[in-house]
Amino acid sequence: MTRMISGLALVVLLGAVPAQAQTKEPAVPPQNSLKLSEIIAKIEQRDQFHYISEIDWESEGYYDVTYYTSDKAKVEIKVDPVSGEPRL
Repeated sequence: MTRMISGLALVVLLGAVPAQAQTKEPAVPPQNSLKLSEIIAKIEQRDQFHYISEIDWESEGYYDVTYYTSDKAKVEIKVDPVSGEPRL
């Protein structure tokens, strides 16, 4: 009986502790970034471009873009959000 009360008390205490809110801001493109549609338009102008497979925003500050060419080659580039140019 004492064990059950101790266990119940523990559950009540843990339930009463407020969850810590995440204080870290989510990583987003900077204010002076190009619109994503403008970046996509630049990629679509690349030689032998066929289609974009995937675009992800990376918390390190760039878009990670995967696209395929007309000869079925897979291209993965990191794109600067401000200039729209590939990062080296």
